[in-house]
Amino acid sequence: MTLSSGPSGSPAGLRRTLGLGDAVVIGLGAMIGAGVFVALGPAARAAGTGLLPALALAAVIAYCNATASARLAARYPASGGTYVYGRERLGAFWGYLAGWAFVVGKTASCAAMALTVGLYVWPAHAHAVAVASVLALTAVNYGGVQKSAWVTRAVVAMVLVVLVGVVAVCLGAEGAERSGAGPADIGFSGGAGGLLQAAGLLFFAFAGYARIATLGEEVRDPSRTIPRAVPLALGVTLVVYGCVAVAVLSVLGVGGLSGAGAPLVDAVRAAGASWLAPVVRAGAALAALGSLLALILGVSRTTLAMARDRHLPGALSAVHPRFQVPHRAELAVGAVVAVLAATLDVRGAIGFSSFGVLLYYAVANASAWTLSPAPLARLVPAVGLLGCVLLAFSLPWVSVVSGAGVLVVGAVAYGVRRRLLPG
Repeated sequence: MTLSSGPSGSPAGLRRTLGLGDAVVIGLGAMIGAGVFVALGPAARAAGTGLLPALALAAVIAYCNATASARLAARYPASGGTYVYGRERLGAFWGYLAGWAFVVGKTASCAAMALTVGLYVWPAHAHAVAVASVLALTAVNYGGVQKSAWVTRAVVAMVLVVLVGVVAVCLGAEGAERSGAGPADIGFSGGAGGLLQAAGLLFFAFAGYARIATLGEEVRDPSRTIPRAVPLALGVTLVVYGCVAVAVLSVLGVGGLSGAGAPLVDAVRAAGASWLAPVVRAGAALAALGSLLALILGVSRTTLAMARDRHLPGALSAVHPRFQVPHRAELAVGAVVAVLAATLDVRGAIGFSSFGVLLYYAVANASAWTLSPAPLARLVPAVGLLGCVLLAFSLPWVSVVSGAGVLVVGAVAYGVRRRLLPG
């Protein structure tokens, strides 16, 4: 099989149009999403004053996963990300299981992110706004990956401006009244379990670097571009998140942050800059749109790869002759997400997505482990694999049980397909 093109007998693969800057921007668009506007509160409740160490732990595990993904993407520059890596390095079943976890979990995440946009933009009609957002971004993706990259570039720039404003206002508010207790009053209340759970919550703020690897078939000179783009995007995101966390803690304290429903909005108000609150809400809506755009890109490319191997309907492997995108996969993903966003409130029902994404990266690390027998080369993927498993089983039990259930359904479907269609 030629990994830069479709399977035997299919049309040519996707067009390589993304350069280093495009790849970095797509990664930033996926990572600097709505999570930074909402995740700090739940993480502070879990970890107490261990919030910053939890952020550092999440960043270390993300770095290990990113390094593994970058090495694999350079070796296998095809659409599908870890689905392809697991299939090539560990066997068809492990690749399939990673792809299944990603497609099912991230489809639900797309619907939840679309609803987040609706709730920020027009709460009374959140479902209608969510559907409109999905349809608009599906249309952008249909027009070619370069259009998606340009839209993401604009979104990332505006969100970064908002976050810089939040940091500047909070760190400059020396006389602002603190609304929560300081670290000395709270203590390391979360313990080791709280630290791990907070790291698990914050880890998903970094998980967007996988979008770069998933788009491997559309990146120019992938063996050089992807290993450079992934750490660049991750490094910028870590600096941004660290600055935001420190700034918000400086005005809210751990106690105030733990009870905040919209931490960044509460922080600018506590800093005496209530005028900035509507701008922060707009920034959160834009960030959610950027994450949704990157999610739809990633899910459609993994769908394309699985359709090529007939794990999903083969018709979804078609590539548009003009726009050079997996147009049927994009339309199918957009339609499913739009239906979910129109009919369900899936924000509280996607715990399995967290568990599934950690399994996805566990497979990536296990795949990278097989690239070289050298002990030093295996150290980073070993740490990443252990970290993914540890964080997965530190999630709330509902997430673990629902995530395991989704994986069992996928494994049964795989077994039935193998029995009905051997070979």
